Amino acid sequence: MKSKLIMLLMCAMCTLAVKAQTVEVSASEPDAKIIVDGQSLGTGSLKIKVPKNSCVNVKIHKAGFLRYEQTYCNKKGMTEPPKKQFFDMKKDDAEEASIKTDQANIDFSIEVNKKLDINDVWKRANQIVTDYFDAIEVADKETSYLRTAWSIQSFAQNTIRTRLIIKLSKSDPLTYKVKLVSEYSGMPLTSVKADEQFHDWDRLLRKYQNVISDFTTRLGNQ
Repeated sequence: MKSKLIMLLMCAMCTLAVKAQTVEVSASEPDAKIIVDGQSLGTGSLKIKVPKNSCVNVKIHKAGFLRYEQTYCNKKGMTEPPKKQFFDMKKDDAEEASIKTDQANIDFSIEVNKKLDINDVWKRANQIVTDYFDAIEVADKETSYLRTAWSIQSFAQNTIRTRLIIKLSKSDPLTYKVKLVSEYSGMPLTSVKADEQFHDWDRLLRKYQNVISDFTTRLGNQ
């Protein structure tokens, strides 16, 4: 009789442990989207039901801010979901360190000033490059081709790599094509060699925002 009573009590406790739970989620940004299991269900704050024996994935998104994600599980033996959770959203440090621009990943033609000596042109081009980049990977004066090594910078939720490519467009008039390659991985601490994880970024880190204008000013026809 005693053992049956214990079993009944245990079953009752199990039933209570897995009843539906409610989590009140709120964000410091009132217009931040709250996405539950892939569906946008509200902004700023939302009461989320976590059914028994289930898990619910919650994401908090707002442009210009870091992304937040939390999974709440309502299963036996797992940590019970909190009654409330507040997300203090921080600015996206990668976006704060960059600008949105049409200069990323585009070939810009720089027609060289005819008054400049060809040797002086190449020297000036190299000087501009080394003003912004620490390492040149390839530099061939004969073919007028230059490529820097990747410059990489990691942020809280992103990794940005940038390089500069210069190549001869035409000889008469002497014209170069200059391209700033800007790519992101969407994850912190990505290896610079992980090519498959990087994608074109329509932004430039602020420290490179004057590269194209410097080429135009110091090499082009004014």
